[in-house]
Parts: sequence; C-alpha cells; structure tokens
Amino acid sequence: MNDHIPKIYLFHCATTYDQKELIRSCSRQDDEIKMVSLPCSGKLDILYLTKAFDTGADGAVIMICKEGECRYMEGNMRARKRAQAVDELMQEAGLGKGRTKVIQMDDEGIAGVIHKLEDFRLQIKTMVQNAPANAADSSSSA
Repeated sequence: MNDHIPKIYLFHCATTYDQKELIRSCSRQDDEIKMVSLPCSGKLDILYLTKAFDTGADGAVIMICKEGECRYMEGNMRARKRAQAVDELMQEAGLGKGRTKVIQMDDEGIAGVIHKLEDFRLQIKTMVQNAPANAADSSSSA
C-alpha cells in the first residue's frame, strides 16, 4: 500500500471564496492542500498549473464563481479552459487525465463546494495509491 500523502493545489477566486473558511474546512483533511488566492480565477495561467505539478502536486483544483457572475466578465470561463488544457497536457505526458478539477460556486454555497472538493480529494488519493511505484521514473526517462 502506498503511504504517500496527496498534495493538492487549490487555486481560488478571492472575490467569491473566503480563504479563512476554506482553510477551516480543509484543515480537517489528511492531504497536503496548498491554497493560492487569485484576484479572479481568470488570472490563473497555464504556467501556474504546470508549475504546481512540476513541484510535486498530485492534483489541482480551480474554484470559480458562478457562471455569469464573474466580476471580471469572463474570468471563470477562461480559468475553465486553461484547466482543461492542462488536464490534456497531463494525459499526453502519461500522468493520466482527471488531475485537475474546476469547482464552480453554486446555490449550495461553500458547503457544496467543500463536498465537491472532498470527492476530488478521494479521487486523487485513489489515483496516487493505484499508481505504479516507478511511474514517475518511467515518465521522466521518456
């Protein structure tokens, strides 16, 4: 059994999500979650996501505001497209699809978001536990 603790980067829109509430909700988890606050999720650059994986992240979550409620017009849609592009890059690199997740604020509020984050954490944990021990070594030698 793999005893690796999954590392997840959580990029969130500072205008939609209360970082203190996110920290309080995520502090109960046994994973390593690194939070990155952005003025708008649209400020998320593909390089930020790839750098997160380059520094050892097992997964990345991008938390966006509701569709049509972005204070910066279409920032949430740009963030979604960038997350999809990085997920495709991860698949092309042989690291598997599904390591990025976009979580959108909905009518359930922060409770619904935390529930979706928990589902993603379990998905990443399963991916990490089921990954071959030498997967990182074989992908770097290709």
